[in-house]
Parts: sequence; structure tokens; C-alpha cells
Amino acid sequence: MKKVEAIIKPFKLDEVKEALHEIGIQGLTVTEAKGFGRQKGHTELYRGAEYVVDFLPKVKIEIVMDDALVERAVEAIQQAAHTGRIGDGKIFVIPVEDAIRIRTGEKGGDAI
Repeated sequence: MKKVEAIIKPFKLDEVKEALHEIGIQGLTVTEAKGFGRQKGHTELYRGAEYVVDFLPKVKIEIVMDDALVERAVEAIQQAAHTGRIGDGKIFVIPVEDAIRIRTGEKGGDAI
């Protein structure tokens, strides 16, 4: 099993969710996040005063899946979240040792 974490632009969430649904991903966790990478934020004007916005709004998607789905999921996220502009985000693939469904006690692949 692997955990795929993707940090994307918020307005791309629906497209990414649809792309994942099309390849058979049934569940995911979405968290609102703030952060910056190479883009290092930007400046804005508020009531005549300029200020720096260091942390930009992002969405973090987390999915635990069978190893067999990882490559297709990563491709789906890449294609759906791509705008070609700075700040499109990142995808991380992390090994998962075990998963347990709290309600039934199922373990491993049966739990996801």
C-alpha cells in the first residue's frame, strides 16, 4: 500500500476528484492548507498599504491505495491539476505499513 499526498491549487480540486473517481479511487481526504514553494508568495494592496502574502491557499489531498493504482493515480492528479503556471503543486508517494478499519477491524488492503 502507498499513500499519495498532493498539494494543489484549490480551484483544481473538483477536476482532480473527478479524475481520481474515473480510475476507481473511492475515498480521499481533503484538507485546506496554506504554504509556498518557489513562488514565495506575492504582495497585495489593502487600503493603500502594500503587504506580503507569504502563505498561499492550497488544498492537500491524501489517498491510501493499492500499489497497483499508484501510477495511474499520480498521472490522473498531474493531468487534472496542471495549469502550466508556477504553484501547480507537488505529489508525494509514501509507503504505508498497515491500515485498520476502525468499525470492523479489517486490516491491510481490505481496510481501504
